[in-house]
Amino acid sequence: MAEQEDITAEDFGTDAASRARRRGIRERLNASANRKLITGFLATLAGGIFWGFSGTCASYLFENYAVDTAWLMVVRQLCSGALFLVFILATDRARLKQLLTAPRDLALLAVFAASGVFLNQYFYLLAVRAMNAGTATVLQCLQLIIIMVYACLRARRGPRKRELAGVVLALAGTYLLATAGNPSTLVIPPDGLAIGLIAAVGAACMSIIPTGLLARYGSSIVTGMGMLVSGLASSVIIRPWERVPVFDAMGWGAFAVLVFVGSFLAYFLYMQGVKDIGSMRASLIGTVEPVSATITSAVFLGTVFAPTDIAGFALIIAMVFLTV
Repeated sequence: MAEQEDITAEDFGTDAASRARRRGIRERLNASANRKLITGFLATLAGGIFWGFSGTCASYLFENYAVDTAWLMVVRQLCSGALFLVFILATDRARLKQLLTAPRDLALLAVFAASGVFLNQYFYLLAVRAMNAGTATVLQCLQLIIIMVYACLRARRGPRKRELAGVVLALAGTYLLATAGNPSTLVIPPDGLAIGLIAAVGAACMSIIPTGLLARYGSSIVTGMGMLVSGLASSVIIRPWERVPVFDAMGWGAFAVLVFVGSFLAYFLYMQGVKDIGSMRASLIGTVEPVSATITSAVFLGTVFAPTDIAGFALIIAMVFLTV
């Protein structure tokens, strides 16, 4: 009986120690998950703010210097792609080698560079030039409607109620931006509206086309090499070295911020956020992009937005929450 009591006590002590160990492991895992959630949230938030600010930098360059849109796109892509390449060579050289020896993946990367990176960045900059950074960034958010339609067609299903509500909000927001509520007038020039919608198509292609590549090679390699390929291919036609604009210190400063903060850091931090907290949460937090572009345009460039503009922005941002 005494021996049985000793065994029971020993077992009890072992169970208590085991429970304490498991509790300690759970606490460490929860703390790690919370840290990952917080860092992912902050990374996504910063990436969205930086992307919105990139439009303001582009607006500043267009308004104050003789900058060609194609030149700005090509040099931005080359510089951003070079920064990504340095980062990749330092941290992920093996997967880069794997990509460079996979012809089918390289072909898909070329499609991504042309119909995603080039289409989005060139027409986004054109939209900024034709309108303003805030409006261009908001119109780019319409990519989510395109992604939703693609998802419905691929799954062979009809849109859900919230997705239909998102479409209605997006159309209403675009209508307010384009007409200021008066159907007989166009506040946004027709070419500006068309350019903004093409930029949204490019942004949708950037999300849809490289899905398999992202799973195999990671966001830094796919995004960085896509920028580099687009920049190098465009350079053959545009020849950016023949049309370098004359910048003073402020001009080069704005360009440096556009490249490093608005391109490299924006993409890097946002994709890190997607990895840490998932695409749905990242998309929701990413709605800070048009807010950032609107606020920075108003503060730094003195851009004035009408009440109907703000209402249109709000409707399109509400669409994002319904469709992600």
